[in-house]
Amino acid sequence: MNTPSQGAAPRPRSFWQRYGWALALLAVAAALIGFLLTRTPGPRQTARDAAVAGTPAAGEAPRVGGTYTEALVGSLSRLNPLFDHINPADRDVNRLLFRGLLHFDARGLPQPDLAEAWGISKDGKIYNLALRRNAVWHDGTPITAQDVLFTVDLMRRDDLPVEPNRRALWQQVEVKALDDYTVQFVLPEPFAPFLDYLTFGILPQHIWQDIPPAQMVDADPNLTPIGNGPFRFDHFLVHEGRVTGVVLRAFDDFYLGRPYLDEFIFRYYDTPTAALAAYDAGEVLGLAEVSPDILDAALAKPSLNFYTARLPRLTLILFNLQQNQAPFLAEAPVRRALLMAINRERIIKRVLHGQGLVADSPIFPGTWAYNPQTPRVPYDPDAAARLLDEAGYTLNEDGLRAKEGTVLGFTLSHPNTETHTAIAQDIQRAWARIGVQVTLQPLPYETLLRDRLEPRTYQAALVDMDFSRTPDPDPYVFWHKAEIGGDGQNYSGWEHDQASTLLELARVTVDLEKRTKLYYNFQQIFADELPALPLFYPVYTYAVDQQVKGIRLGPVFDRSDRFNQVTEWYLVGQPAVAPRIEVQTAEAPEE
Repeated sequence: MNTPSQGAAPRPRSFWQRYGWALALLAVAAALIGFLLTRTPGPRQTARDAAVAGTPAAGEAPRVGGTYTEALVGSLSRLNPLFDHINPADRDVNRLLFRGLLHFDARGLPQPDLAEAWGISKDGKIYNLALRRNAVWHDGTPITAQDVLFTVDLMRRDDLPVEPNRRALWQQVEVKALDDYTVQFVLPEPFAPFLDYLTFGILPQHIWQDIPPAQMVDADPNLTPIGNGPFRFDHFLVHEGRVTGVVLRAFDDFYLGRPYLDEFIFRYYDTPTAALAAYDAGEVLGLAEVSPDILDAALAKPSLNFYTARLPRLTLILFNLQQNQAPFLAEAPVRRALLMAINRERIIKRVLHGQGLVADSPIFPGTWAYNPQTPRVPYDPDAAARLLDEAGYTLNEDGLRAKEGTVLGFTLSHPNTETHTAIAQDIQRAWARIGVQVTLQPLPYETLLRDRLEPRTYQAALVDMDFSRTPDPDPYVFWHKAEIGGDGQNYSGWEHDQASTLLELARVTVDLEKRTKLYYNFQQIFADELPALPLFYPVYTYAVDQQVKGIRLGPVFDRSDRFNQVTEWYLVGQPAVAPRIEVQTAEAPEE
């Protein structure tokens, strides 16, 4: 049960205070509407971008044709973007079938997709988006603003399994069709991360409008999808009554240009080991994910190319700064010494098999909001010991650090998975070497969240923060002082007025340059105070046979982001064809 801090009644939260990241315990053109809009036309896009990793040598042109087959671990549920948060395997397939108004690049910047341009009012409450007029559904029907309105109406419904956070937001946003190809969103308050919410896959109204919402989850179009992406559904692969794969065909009329590949096939497997065996047997050309249990075996295969990307997750140690059982954790020098004593590089190498990057900020490196000047805390146990000495925590006769009779010791709660347990044990040993006594408390994911973090009854906790599918860097819900009590997610109880002010301003500031400065300053404060200890960012590894070219993979906000440039993938050895025609984005109309 959630309890407000210091017994105070929780304050009502405004529109923009309600929406943010989830903690995973690893669990338009501007229209004349009476005021001036700040127009943001998208960059020109062509069917063939600049040279990328995996592209051919100079003078070798990509070729059209061929079939690419990829192994997915999991099974089919339904091919509907409104419901694919339930099943990651569905989300991978849907990424090729359905497109949203916008997508985000590797830096977390919005890019045009179905919408070719957009405008934002000066007060940050009105967003106008212009749809591409050449966009059609896979059955040839034009895509219009009514399809967008229809999809938003579905996301508002309480009787459909839509993500609760997104449903709550859409229930407060007004959506209008200014004409057949212009959509307007009106927010009750400015909310700079709103563009994140415009990546949802659009559904075709003409296919779904006659199906009662109560029947949508099990409706036939979930298994015969009509989408708007670069590939269209063709048929399922079935063996002994079980769906074992999905066959997709290139969509010739895709608004950004036809893919080079003719066919894209997903095959389902029960385990990563079975997926790797399928590659060995020649059933597939790619592995959707190289998990740690097959990493060494996969790396031994010279025919595989590997692509690694930083995942939108952060593993860190939270401290309860507002409890009296371990008051020393509220001291910044103590927290800094604890971080300096942890050999994060060794944990990544030994526990994660190299699948991680040392973290130094709650905002991800490589994104527009990351401050490259963020101070790094080195591994230096000797300096950590000196810092504790200076803070008054000296070694006693038992080899433990104490100050005025208070022993520097506390409990570290952590998920009871094999990986988290190994990480916690390594940290326990590291802290013991500098005289800090730590008791480990392994708990199931749900118990750690429900019985320790939410009621703030923990002392220290090893957790994973998951920012999947939300490219905007906004960390408000974890670090703003208004989130300390009630159902807020500032589990540390960090109360820093200046940091909170910066986060407030960044949430309502549309200007990217100004937002960037606000987040830079926030990260500097975070690095000075270290209210939590950033450990590492996990990475995602994707493996594809060497005959597949045109792949590029930067930091991802969802595993399916590996398909961001899927129209550029091709197979070597395919017959040469005439160059494809460039598809250019229309400029936004003048205001």
